[in-house]
Amino acid sequence: MEREDNTETVICEAREIASAFVAARMSGAAIGHYPGTPPHDLASAYAIQDAALAIWERAVGGWKVGRINPPRDAELGADRLVGPAFTDAILPADPARPFPVFRGGFAAAEAEFMLRLAPKEGPLPTTPAEAMAWVAEVRIGIEIASSPYARINADGPCVTISDHGNNAGLLLGQVVPREMWDTLDAVQATLAIDGAEVGRATTATMLDGPFGAVAFLLANLAGRGIAIQPGWWVSSGAITGVHVVAPGSSVVAGFGALGSVEATIG
Repeated sequence: MEREDNTETVICEAREIASAFVAARMSGAAIGHYPGTPPHDLASAYAIQDAALAIWERAVGGWKVGRINPPRDAELGADRLVGPAFTDAILPADPARPFPVFRGGFAAAEAEFMLRLAPKEGPLPTTPAEAMAWVAEVRIGIEIASSPYARINADGPCVTISDHGNNAGLLLGQVVPREMWDTLDAVQATLAIDGAEVGRATTATMLDGPFGAVAFLLANLAGRGIAIQPGWWVSSGAITGVHVVAPGSSVVAGFGALGSVEATIG
């Protein structure tokens, strides 16, 4: 009986935290303090994320994948985290249309490859090579990471997971030709804010790369009982880092010969 009561308490608290984040995201208002007891393990963190998804009447159009850095990766047993991206916030990049972030909260821009899922029959992929067969399209893009809670990243990966993985939306750029998918590690990515370069790197620094991120995401969703949908976009991880932005910032993510993606923060 005590175990059942404790489980019910945990579920109720997850719903309360999720409700606070959803309400803040709906209103655009910042949150000064974490709305409850911060989660300290992956199961608790994803329970809050799942509760938020149950509250929203908003279609999921994809997922962001982010990195969990050492030593927390070893402590938690995972080197990546995921969060939902909603269909109405996955848009073609257009600097003339400012993308809103949470004023008083956290906001960042990240240069990323965006991969569109095409699920297959049979076992889930476990390697980047296998995951490539589950992808229909690759684009260059920018993830807008934003949360009404300003300390979302500072408080660690479990708190990041608990508020939608710190995602606000995905901005899609040009298509990457299929013949280049095997050589994405050779693409030099850059990110500039207000004309100043703030990051430069390649996907060779990103664990097992964008397709490895897809394999991780699929296993994560399956473990949570979330049915994988064709057409979902996967924001596969920040290549040059997580770069803080503010309303009015101009962002340009460059991908060498593949082109660039521009965004204005609103």
